[in-house]
Amino acid sequence: MKMPKGLQHKGIVRRNKMLYAAVQLFLKNGYEKTTTASIARAAGMAPSSFFAAFENKEALLLTLVKTMFSSQFENTGVILGENADPLLIYGVETSLQMYIAEMSEPLRELYVVGYTLPTTSEYIYLSTAKKLQFIFAEYMGTAELKDYYEMDIASAGITRGFMAKKCDMYFTMEDKLRRFLKCCFTLYKVPEEKQEEVIEQVLKLDLKSMAEKIIADTVKKAEEGFESVLNDI
Repeated sequence: MKMPKGLQHKGIVRRNKMLYAAVQLFLKNGYEKTTTASIARAAGMAPSSFFAAFENKEALLLTLVKTMFSSQFENTGVILGENADPLLIYGVETSLQMYIAEMSEPLRELYVVGYTLPTTSEYIYLSTAKKLQFIFAEYMGTAELKDYYEMDIASAGITRGFMAKKCDMYFTMEDKLRRFLKCCFTLYKVPEEKQEEVIEQVLKLDLKSMAEKIIADTVKKAEEGFESVLNDI
């Protein structure tokens, strides 16, 4: 196993233990209630050991956000196939985030925090801008990468707002997804007829099962990351 530059083997083991412990605690208690000390203790180490692995809790969350986004995109690509309509891929990927946030209050908080903190939100803007350019170029004319980066600040704000609002009998998940996707597609100048076509396709999918799989995969990746290092010892 190739080790990241500048990290000793022991340091990698420590980081993976912390990450796996954090995933479990975040899913149970949420981001704010989970302290660096509790993460370290759950990893079987002294509280001060956390800072030998990560600069702070936000740095650990950034690692988790990257893993979750990767899992989300991988699952969508496998299910929809290589030749799927880019608008459908966008609709499914963003709708999956809504479903994950609705699975529990700790997950809702985790996603909202991810779209709010400086490092994690910046990662989302940077990693998404090129995808947005590919998806919406047909509708956005001469817009450049810089434009998509700036517009993603707006669409991320829309995403965060809808995530934070809990569904109820008057605002169902279907209502949320329809309104959310229409807002985002309108922002990127997608014609209304095309919007309706894609939204109907999204709503026909079993998004709940897909969302559950993403969370399960995230936990598995955290656990396997820890085990793969130990197997090299």
